[in-house]
Amino acid sequence: MSEEEAIEEIAPVDIEELSAKYKEKGYFQRLKDMFAGLGAPRNTAEYKLARIELQRQAAPLIAVTTVLLLVVVMVVMTMMPKDKGDEYKVTIAEAAEEPPDVEEPPEEPPDDIEPPPLEEVDVMVDTPNPGPVSEITPVASPPSQQVSVKPAPQDTVAFVDSPVKMKSMVGSRTPGSIGAATRGGAGYGDQITEATVMKVLWWLKAHQASDGSWAGGNKLANTSLAVLTYLAHGEYPGSPSPFQKDFGPVVQQALNYIIGCLQQNGPVVKMQGADGNEYAFLIATYALCEAFGMTKNPNCKDAAYVCLDRIVRGQSPTGGWDYKINPKSDRDDMSFAGWALQALKAGKMAGLHPEGLDECIKKAIRCLQTRNFKNGGFNYTANGNPTGLTATGCLAMQLLGYGNKKEVTDALNFMREWEPSFDGQGGAKAGGPLPGTCPQYYCYYATQCKYQAGMKQGATKTDEMTWQKWNLAMKKLYPAKIIDEAAKVKDWSGKEHKQGYFKNNDVHTSRPVMDTCLVALQLMVYYRYLPTTQTKAAVAEEDAKDAAEAAVDKSDVGVEVDI
Repeated sequence: MSEEEAIEEIAPVDIEELSAKYKEKGYFQRLKDMFAGLGAPRNTAEYKLARIELQRQAAPLIAVTTVLLLVVVMVVMTMMPKDKGDEYKVTIAEAAEEPPDVEEPPEEPPDDIEPPPLEEVDVMVDTPNPGPVSEITPVASPPSQQVSVKPAPQDTVAFVDSPVKMKSMVGSRTPGSIGAATRGGAGYGDQITEATVMKVLWWLKAHQASDGSWAGGNKLANTSLAVLTYLAHGEYPGSPSPFQKDFGPVVQQALNYIIGCLQQNGPVVKMQGADGNEYAFLIATYALCEAFGMTKNPNCKDAAYVCLDRIVRGQSPTGGWDYKINPKSDRDDMSFAGWALQALKAGKMAGLHPEGLDECIKKAIRCLQTRNFKNGGFNYTANGNPTGLTATGCLAMQLLGYGNKKEVTDALNFMREWEPSFDGQGGAKAGGPLPGTCPQYYCYYATQCKYQAGMKQGATKTDEMTWQKWNLAMKKLYPAKIIDEAAKVKDWSGKEHKQGYFKNNDVHTSRPVMDTCLVALQLMVYYRYLPTTQTKAAVAEEDAKDAAEAAVDKSDVGVEVDI
């Protein structure tokens, strides 16, 4: 066959059909062929090509499907009704005006500051004999089982710049704040008052017994008051005070003594040596609560808690307290309740909450208003007439957050003409002389009442002027009454410091430690507790909301804190 014939035998080629085999198919055409091939017999080329195509298309299909699912989910979520949740109304209050910056005082007030000559103070406090404080007799035999051991070592005492803070309530008690509060002026302390306080602190150090106590009456009450005095000045183990090396060990030994007195007598916790009526138990509880608030010492916490629990359970059905913390009595002794309420206040501030504490405070306030208040003042026992204990009831309501009540206003008016007194021969202008009374016992409360009312934000002009008048008289009278001892006290470095004490001519037998501490605590009122306002302090929970709203209405700056 010739070449020409061979060519003629070749079948004609369809160029278009051949080109179609090499033409790139579109995406959807490939999908169509793939689904068709998957339906063909497994041994055919169409099925095998379809399997290959399926493997190629797996990734794009997954990507597209995932995106579509996300879009659907987002659309569904946007169509669902929105849950607004809880709404909270936030009120932003302006900060209270800070005291002006002043230079810090030197580490130690100069010893050579002497008070000015003393002039007679004519107006005295009209006060009856409180009785129970002077009835200090040892317990016949101490209870058998001891509850607590010695406090933890000093390295467990952490520095805290203040007790557990309650807005506009507790001062920092640091050297800087003390300097600011004693810069002088009608409402503040000065170098003379602070030098007097330092004499007392050195005197207490020099007269502490080897067991950590102070003699001269009831040891437990004396020791507890001494601890409160040191704490008021910011002195405790680990404090930032420049006198920490001297006063820190004094406070630690005193706390050892107080906790060592704690005893278990059956179901009742008591304290060895807590006088016949157990005033000292209340004062010791107050000291332990404040010590825990400032030091965080766990043994102080344990001891304070069980003591607070007894005070709460020992409240009378009427809301007051009576001798021996007797829950069956309705005598409602104002003098006794004063120390119980100070202890409860300090415990709540320190974060100690024995069962029933808040209800106990509310019952106590109701008792003060309905049973211990009459004719414009607070009485000694339920339904009596106003006495010098008007200051005790007034301060209790102020510290517990009820300073805006009418009873407090009336009590401040009842005390309006009182002035500091330092002997037992005085009386209020309206009451005449009451020989043998205990003016410093009541001045301790009156100083704090007048300070709280006169220095708080928004104080009335009358309350402000009343405090300034009292303060100026106190600053002149008290430093001049201190009894200086000839011997000086050496500190850890060998430097000598002046020492002095106070002694009143009244019926109390706890001489002279109690007198000395009560006066010193008054001279530290400027930085011990900052002025409260109507809504600041340990207000019972059910009253907190109303008090907060009242504060906002009166533009009373501050934040309620439940501790």
